[in-house]
Amino acid sequence: MPTPALRRAAAAASALAGTLALGLTAAPAHAATPLNYVALGDSYSAGSGVTPIDTSNLLCLRSTVNYPHVLAKATGASLTDVTCGGAETKDFTQSQYSGVAPQLDAVNANTDLVTLTIGGNDNSTFVSAIVDCGTAGVLSAGFGHPCKDKYGTSFDDAIDANTYPALKSALTALRAKAPNARVAVLGYPWIVPSAFDASCFLKLPIASGDIPYLRALQAHLNSVVQRAAQETGATYVDFSQASNGHDACQPSGTRWIEPLLFGSNIVPVHPNALGEQRMAERTMSVMGLG
Repeated sequence: MPTPALRRAAAAASALAGTLALGLTAAPAHAATPLNYVALGDSYSAGSGVTPIDTSNLLCLRSTVNYPHVLAKATGASLTDVTCGGAETKDFTQSQYSGVAPQLDAVNANTDLVTLTIGGNDNSTFVSAIVDCGTAGVLSAGFGHPCKDKYGTSFDDAIDANTYPALKSALTALRAKAPNARVAVLGYPWIVPSAFDASCFLKLPIASGDIPYLRALQAHLNSVVQRAAQETGATYVDFSQASNGHDACQPSGTRWIEPLLFGSNIVPVHPNALGEQRMAERTMSVMGLG
């Protein structure tokens, strides 16, 4: 027969268990409020060329597995994706296409997080440089630096004179509309390798002397993006080290950027699915997300 002391202990244990059970039943479940996340930017943000394509807006050629979607899925964020292929900084404040609202219309004082890549399309920097240098490379059979000889500092001059002030203006406007948001401005991953690769010439027909020319041009653009980000209170996500060795000349499964010819994306010289994934992972690491 239990002693009085044992009966009292059993009663106390039973009461405690009942209290805990009541507390677990009555306590409401408080799920963390998801980040209000808005993705802005150009085709590197949109994942243009990566399938599946977001059919809600075919003009923007936006992928449903671009880095904003990868980041949102990993963090549980509530994503509004207004990225658009071909976007320039001016498209933050004006309509890029009929029926496509200015990108900054998507952000407001309740926005928690903004990511973007922008600036590469201003002055047609990427398109003109790659296409023009590729054409010059074919005509020179890969020898010399015909693109540098023809264009000299013109691309760099346009970046300093036009792209930088446009970037700063766009990011300032973003900060005014979303004063409480954390803003991540991504640099562009390397397109060309650090040195000429003759085996890559059929896929990326850039002359040997123009590889360092284009590499320096991209470094200059990224430095201007970084400067504008820092001057407007945004965080710059640097890919200069992370994307090294993942340029368009690398084999499938290693490269993050598809080559100009014979690539696997419908849009050349843009990130593939792996590149978009790595861009998301790097951004999450820098921003302390996930």
